[in-house]
Amino acid sequence: MSENKSELEDAPKDIKLAVDLIYLLETNGVDPETALKALKIVEADLLRKIDS
Repeated sequence: MSENKSELEDAPKDIKLAVDLIYLLETNGVDPETALKALKIVEADLLRKIDS
C-alpha cells in the first residue's frame, strides 16, 4: 500500500459518501437543522426504494 494514499481512499463506500455529503452541506452553508430535516426525507425515500 502506498504511503501517500489517504485513509479515505481505503474507506468503505458509505464513509466516502458521508464525507462528501458533509463537505457539500458545509461548503454551501446549509444550516444543520435544515440538513437533518432533508436527510430524514432522503432516508424515507431510500427506505421506500429498498422495500419495493
